[in-house]
Amino acid sequence: MKRLVVVLVALFALVLTGSAAAKGPSEAKITGPGLNSALTIKGVGEGDTSTDLGLLVNDAGFFPQAFGQSPSPMLRAQPPNLGPRYTVTYTVPGSTTSTLEQELYPYASGGPASFMRPGQKFWDTQSTVGGWYRGTPQLKSMLIRAGLPASPPPQRSFIALLLQAILRHLF
Repeated sequence: MKRLVVVLVALFALVLTGSAAAKGPSEAKITGPGLNSALTIKGVGEGDTSTDLGLLVNDAGFFPQAFGQSPSPMLRAQPPNLGPRYTVTYTVPGSTTSTLEQELYPYASGGPASFMRPGQKFWDTQSTVGGWYRGTPQLKSMLIRAGLPASPPPQRSFIALLLQAILRHLF
């Protein structure tokens, strides 16, 4: 009987630890060029690619970038020709609710790409592995349905951005 109790307690601890470590985001907000306000992506952020959030989390590499994975699906280097950058801010529930940021390049040549900065702290004790990840065409299609422009918005040159900042300061 004592042995059965020890086994049950151990199994219970494993279940709790496993479910706590695998929590997916509950929401994602996307900001960037061509958007008047942040796009909010909702759904099931863990293991369900039938929701927009599940597809974003899965196809933009959230789990390997946040927790690591073996073998690693991360790219060895930054892809060329990324196009405009969008910022995804994930809300990650757990022992404490945390936010993680990911750079998203939906118009990159060769398919969408993402980057998560290593060392972002979450759940008080965890930090992201980070790195570059290559997404899928389904990710880009979902993002366009959710409100991203169908084609990349024009990128402003450094001179145009500088002039805009000067004019804003003067007027």
